[in-house]
Amino acid sequence: MSEILTAQVEPQHTVISNPFLYVPKIMFFSKGKGIHKDQLTSFELALRDACIADLNLVSVSSIKPPRCKIVSKQEGRKYLVPGQIAFTVMARSATKEPNRLIAASIGLARPVDDDSQYGYLSEHHSTGETAQKAGDYAEDMAMEMLATILGLPNDPSLTWDQRKEEWKLSGKIYKTQNFTQSAEGHKDGLWTSVISAAVLIL
Repeated sequence: MSEILTAQVEPQHTVISNPFLYVPKIMFFSKGKGIHKDQLTSFELALRDACIADLNLVSVSSIKPPRCKIVSKQEGRKYLVPGQIAFTVMARSATKEPNRLIAASIGLARPVDDDSQYGYLSEHHSTGETAQKAGDYAEDMAMEMLATILGLPNDPSLTWDQRKEEWKLSGKIYKTQNFTQSAEGHKDGLWTSVISAAVLIL
C-alpha cells in the first residue's frame, strides 16, 4: 500500500498595499487647443498643445489630496515619461460650427492650510461662454462642493474677499483658481477642440 502524504498548507495571508503610495504628491495644470477636419485628431492636437499627448491618460474624479503640491507644467513633466499612465481631471469641448465659442475649464477650491483637509477640482465644459465666465463658474462650483462636504453649504459665514481673492468659511481661509482654455470654432467648419487638465502625479 502506497503511503499517503499529507501536504502542509500554509495559512493564507492577505497582503494589503500601502494606500499612501496611491495618493498624488504633486500636480500641475495644462491646457491646449487643436484644429483638424477630424474630431479625434483635433482632440489629439489639443493634447499635444497641452504637452500631455504622449501619456496614457486615465480620467479620475475631483479631489486634490492634502499636501499635494501644485507645480508648473515644466516642473511636473520632469516626473513623467512617454507612455506612462497619468491620472487627470480633464475638461474638454469641441465644435465644428464656425465662430462658435467653446471653453474647457478646471476649477480648484482648497484650504490655504491643507495639511489635513483635501480640496475639490471641478470640470466645466461649455459653449457660448467667454473664458472668464467659464472659469468663474468652475471656481464657484469647486467651492460649493468643498463647502458641501464641510457640511456648511449655506453657512452665512461663507464670504468672498474681492481684494484678497479668497473665501472665508467659519474662520478658515480657502483659495480658488481656474485653468481655462477657450476658442472660437474654425471659420471653415473644421473641428476645434479645447482641453484643460489637472495632472496628478503619485
